[in-house]
Amino acid sequence: MKSETWIFGGCFVFFVLVTPAYALITDASDHGMDWTGTSALFMTALLTGMIGLYLGFHAKRMDPRPEDRKDGEIADGAGELGFFSPYSWWPLWCGATLAIIVFGAAMAAYWLMIIGGVLGAVALAGLVFEYYRGDHAH
Repeated sequence: MKSETWIFGGCFVFFVLVTPAYALITDASDHGMDWTGTSALFMTALLTGMIGLYLGFHAKRMDPRPEDRKDGEIADGAGELGFFSPYSWWPLWCGATLAIIVFGAAMAAYWLMIIGGVLGAVALAGLVFEYYRGDHAH
């Protein structure tokens, strides 16, 4: 976790330095300061700082991982890493129904949004309950 903390800490410092520079550069133009870009860079700095602090606090509380130790070997990280889902078609259907809902909202076709919502509920239920039936049931 220490390496990730340093990465996000470096990103935080970068964005803290870039944000006022960007504000000054855009303020020198004829159109005035770009508030959208400046606030986006400021929020990005806050986000990277928040993640860096979170990872830093957890790095102090947990046992060091093999990559955090100076005497760590590659073999120390061997073993089961966790459960990873096999391929699934449900995320495709969830994304397709979201596309239908967004398309319906863009075209003000509320009937299409309702159809997308119903199909989306079915797709979301399929995604959530995928491991309760079928080939991958537990």
